[in-house]
Amino acid sequence: SPGVIEGIARVIRDPHTETLDPGDILIAPFTDPGWTPLFINAGGLIMEVGGVMTHGSVVAREYGIPAIVGVPKATTELQSGQRLRIDGNRGVIEILEAKNI
Repeated sequence: SPGVIEGIARVIRDPHTETLDPGDILIAPFTDPGWTPLFINAGGLIMEVGGVMTHGSVVAREYGIPAIVGVPKATTELQSGQRLRIDGNRGVIEILEAKNI
């Protein structure tokens, strides 16, 4: 999904037990309709699995959220709390600041 956003990374594996703050960048292994409520607050989306017509891609476009999908190991290589910039136009993820401890 096109667009550029900077925000705080939030790795989520279970959409039923975790939440996003407004503007957070949702990092997920995949999404399905059960993840849709998280998109309300998401500033951006990074998914490990997916393509142009997968759930996360379609919802991101509908909500106008920059997204990058098909990023292997995103939920293990990226960490909650990191400040990221994602460029959905070019498919580029930049780590701007390490996780605050």
